[in-house]
Amino acid sequence: MAATFFGEVVKAPCRAGTEDEEEEEEEEGRREMPEDREVRQQLARKREVRLLRRQTKTSLEVSLLEKYPCSKFIIAIGNNAVAFLSSFVMNSGVWEEVGCAKLWNEWCRTADTTHLSSTEAFCGFYHLKSNPSVFLCQCSCYVAEDQQYQWLEKVFGSCPRKNMQITILTCRHVTDYKTLESTGSLPSPFLKALKTQNFKDPACCPLLEQPNIVHDLPAAVLSYCQVWKIPAILYLCYTDVMKLDLITVEAFKPILSTRSLKSLVKNIPQSTEILKKLMTTNEIQSNIYT
Repeated sequence: MAATFFGEVVKAPCRAGTEDEEEEEEEEGRREMPEDREVRQQLARKREVRLLRRQTKTSLEVSLLEKYPCSKFIIAIGNNAVAFLSSFVMNSGVWEEVGCAKLWNEWCRTADTTHLSSTEAFCGFYHLKSNPSVFLCQCSCYVAEDQQYQWLEKVFGSCPRKNMQITILTCRHVTDYKTLESTGSLPSPFLKALKTQNFKDPACCPLLEQPNIVHDLPAAVLSYCQVWKIPAILYLCYTDVMKLDLITVEAFKPILSTRSLKSLVKNIPQSTEILKKLMTTNEIQSNIYT
């Protein structure tokens, strides 16, 4: 029994019956209907990450780096990082495409395409013809959280080699950078680096300070390398422009002096001109649809 504010006496409700009913409802919720299971399995299959050979469009039976020996692997994630590698690295040598990733999620729907063209291949893998152990990945698509481990398994394999060096390039918005200063006063864009314990070369920029963290596929690759004791470094460009932007792309230029990229770049002035042409072409294409 309980007294209300106005003084009348009322019966307190008994919880025993309602708790039993709640448990029954929870059990019913846990019981998966066959059609629900089928839908879930179909969705899981649809979200599988596949690595295809470019020439035959067939899936690779083993991981990419198990099939091809690799000493150096440069991974560009995001439009600005991809544009930087395209202009300064890929135009300095002859690169051969060895495969592409095919995946489907909320932001990337390449799996609906039977034959991927160079513009539709959101995640392509290349090696240098003059030195096939040097690999490059251009990934301009979003790899969802539940697909990141699949991507790592398909690229690195379950027992990766430790005698290679990984360089990762990506961007984040400057508002993600945690500092006591106002982000408005920061000289955006700017570079920060984060490396694994086994990476011994000096970074070309200051290291990322705590409590800053990295996100998405770059974080997954760096964590994977840390666990497997693979030397790896992430160069993170903080910028206030996340779309393709000339100033943001050029902010990666200090990386050209590092040991990983120094030998791969031949003519920086020529590459800068190629970058400007790429930006102009992109601007024209953007204006067509606006």
